[in-house]
Amino acid sequence: MAAITDLSFMYRWFKNCNLVRNLSDKYVFITGCDSGFGNLLARQLVDRGMRVLAACFTEEGAQKLRQDTSYRLQTILLDVTKTESIQAATQWVRDQVGEQGLWALVNNAGVGLPSGPNEWLMKEDFVKVINVNLVGLIEVTLHMLPLVKKARGRIVNMSSSGGRVAVIGGGYCVSKFGVEAFSDSIRRELYYFGVKVSIIEPGNYRTSILGKEALVSRMQRLWERLPQETRDSYGEEYFRNYTEKLKNMMQLAEPRISEVTNSMEHAIISRSPRIRYNPGLDAKLLYIPLAKLPTPVTDFILSRYLPKPADSV
Repeated sequence: MAAITDLSFMYRWFKNCNLVRNLSDKYVFITGCDSGFGNLLARQLVDRGMRVLAACFTEEGAQKLRQDTSYRLQTILLDVTKTESIQAATQWVRDQVGEQGLWALVNNAGVGLPSGPNEWLMKEDFVKVINVNLVGLIEVTLHMLPLVKKARGRIVNMSSSGGRVAVIGGGYCVSKFGVEAFSDSIRRELYYFGVKVSIIEPGNYRTSILGKEALVSRMQRLWERLPQETRDSYGEEYFRNYTEKLKNMMQLAEPRISEVTNSMEHAIISRSPRIRYNPGLDAKLLYIPLAKLPTPVTDFILSRYLPKPADSV
């Protein structure tokens, strides 16, 4: 048994240390670099000597990133919900990489709000999140794909543990399930082109994806816009308990986001990138096991976490 464990460790060590050559010549395009995972990943890859093309949503974010890094990083403004913005970014990347193509496309841009009980939301709330997290990711990939194929490179898609088990209502988990399906299908299609596709499925990490507005005020707005009949069916106690549980979940979020960016970096620089990365103890010990259990068992466990509504049976 010890021998098998040692062999397994050596195999994982070899795969982790078996890096792609000539990294300093390779280009990586990353979306969502204003803050969080994308921002830190851009800095890590610059430190490795790679050529980073960082897409930011705001000029302020782009300017700060340029100031804090080196000439190996260039920025462009990108709104992944606008086709013309994606087309302009694709032409810019094509001009930068030339004939060698794009080694890695990292689809990191994402939003998490609005989220909450599904009945408390409107169609526009779902569309807002899905347009960024899924439709935008797909459109960026389709535009950049010829450049990635030319380099026989990588696509790294940011999903979530919420893409394996739906732990909250709204467009976030819906969009991440879509990212999983798109990534799986395109990975199989690109196999014979020599392009590898990796999916990042982090647990609960502390980033700006949940916005800057206080959680309680966001939930209060959702609650107050509901019809009285709907509010009566849930009850004020449900609202208070649900909001408190969300607050607790946010407070327990892991601040060391380098665990996630290290996984993203491995997917870019390793000769043997994994198909799925699950950074975070909660991902490994809670969310992924929940996703593999029989659905009724998962439903039973997660339903114990939710408060009971006033009209519960």
